[in-house]
Amino acid sequence: MISSTHLLIPHTYSLLWLAAALVLLLFVEHWIHRHLQGVMLLLVGDSEITAVLYALPLLPGIILHELSHAFAALLLGVQTGRISLHPRRKGKRVQLGFVPVEKTDVVRASLIGLAPLLIGNAVILLIGYLVFDLGALEAALVTGDWVNVGKELRRMLKIPNTWLWAYVIFAVSNTMLPSRSDRQAWPSVILFLLLVSLLIWAAGLGPAVIESTASLTAQLFSMALRWIAMMCTFTLLVDLPFVALILLGERLLERVKGMRVEY
Repeated sequence: MISSTHLLIPHTYSLLWLAAALVLLLFVEHWIHRHLQGVMLLLVGDSEITAVLYALPLLPGIILHELSHAFAALLLGVQTGRISLHPRRKGKRVQLGFVPVEKTDVVRASLIGLAPLLIGNAVILLIGYLVFDLGALEAALVTGDWVNVGKELRRMLKIPNTWLWAYVIFAVSNTMLPSRSDRQAWPSVILFLLLVSLLIWAAGLGPAVIESTASLTAQLFSMALRWIAMMCTFTLLVDLPFVALILLGERLLERVKGMRVEY
């Protein structure tokens, strides 16, 4: 019999893979947003026009983000207003889109705020597995077969419309993270879940719950861990050519304009 303690320990390799890929992806996406705005500012020299031009390459992702909020609100019976796709500068930040949602309880507000991240991940995974056939690349990464990793990446470059699909992933991945307003209700929900967990444990039911659900939980956790790690890695690989393009455009504009953006 496999102990519940053993089942709750995640696969070390997958966890390290996820942690490394996630940290790199967050860093790269933060860089993309800053420097994409920098390129547009160098191009036009006006902060308001810059906000509009900055949003244009990300428009498919912005539309999906706001539609995800609206769709989640519809499913949860929460009324929404008219979707706005007009970028607005708010202090040092740019609000790329907005959908007004009526005030509701923290659970539904949290789910509505989380919707773009869930749907964005689903879109990236669907494109990855249905268009790019990520299964073979995943197997090569899991086994550390770097020769086959290179072969799979070269195969993906030959897929029809590969750059169009790559652009869709770029736009979706760089707009799916919850905004500050999307995360407002999260602390209350997290606190509630922690309190429920503590009450279950204090009542002496913790070990029994773990024992009864350990096998299924471990399987689901392992699957989710692998998919998220693969999604982060794939998105990171797709983002890199766009990073190079943004960096090249920035350097060329700096030479032409004789100025540079301080970040």
